[in-house]
Parts: sequence; C-alpha cells; structure tokens
Amino acid sequence: MKKVCFIFLISISIFSCSIDPMERTIFVPDQEDYNLPAYTEWGYNIFGAEYERDYFLVSYRIVPCKISYEDNHIHFALSGNVHYEKEMTLSFTFPFALENNDYTDLMQLHGTKIDLSDSDCVVSIWQNNTEIPLDVLEGELYFKRTQLLSIDDQINRVILSGFFNVRFLQNGFPTNLSNGRFDLGITKNIFYAY
Repeated sequence: MKKVCFIFLISISIFSCSIDPMERTIFVPDQEDYNLPAYTEWGYNIFGAEYERDYFLVSYRIVPCKISYEDNHIHFALSGNVHYEKEMTLSFTFPFALENNDYTDLMQLHGTKIDLSDSDCVVSIWQNNTEIPLDVLEGELYFKRTQLLSIDDQINRVILSGFFNVRFLQNGFPTNLSNGRFDLGITKNIFYAY
C-alpha cells in the first residue's frame, strides 16, 4: 500500500510540474455579475460575455484564444462554452498591418478600437464545425491595453486585455453578445502568420 501511495504522489508531482502555470485560466468573478469574469490586465487567460440570457465563457479544457495573421488581416478567435456545455468559437477578422509578422507585434493593438460593423470586418460563430458569418448591426472590439510580459529578461508573452460587444441578426431577429471582456496571454504557440 505504501508503494502505491508513493508512486501516486510521484505521478502527481511530475504531472503538476509539466503544466505551465502561465497557461492556466484564472477566473476572478465580476463584482456586479459573478457569472462573468472581472476585467483584469494580468494575463489570466479568461474571457466572457453575456449571450442573450445566457453566457459565453472560457472553458478550462479549451485553449481560450488563437490568433492568425494573413494578408494584413488579424483573425482573433475566442473559444469556450455557451451554457457551460456547448462549445463555440467567436471569431473576429479585421484589417491591421503588423510590422514583422511576429506575435510581439500585437503590442501595436494597444488602445485600438475596431468597428465590427465596418464592411472590412468579419464576425463569425463556429459551432459543430460549422461557420456562421454574422450579419453585424453594430459592435466594437476594443484592445484597451497590451503588455509584454518578460520572465528572466526573456519575452514570454503579450497580454491582450479589453472589451467586446456585437449586435447581429440571427434568423432575422436581433441577437446580442454584450458586456464582453478578455484578458489573454498570447505566445508564439497560439499565434501564426502566413
């Protein structure tokens, strides 16, 4: 019995050491709506928004954000769950010129507001491997703050923090994703330029 417990403890310590703590999602509830994460600027790998009378929230088992860059357009995707069970990805594509096609160039987004109703922007929802382009009536994606995080004098990640909301037509009726916020640590592993 002692050998089994000892092996179990070694297995747990090895497993826990292999998970990068910077990749974890930290949910700090909002003071006004505890179902949403509070707005933070610490790289907590979190996002959330009200989706009609439900919530679109980060999941602990899905990478919360992936970004790609192609032909002077940024593709910014947030992946999580609606009603804690249905997987969904909200994708924003907008024109933006990056200098070197590197994830650290995302620092240029600091203070940028994207009008999602602009004809150059595309907003989509992905569910069940199906893309649904949204007929956007109005909306904004606001990168309020960007920061470089360095560990031992080495750049580790770019932290993107901000807000989003989008009002769109779904089956001919207005639908809202509102009160959205994000705080994400972006590394070269989840950024791709081509």
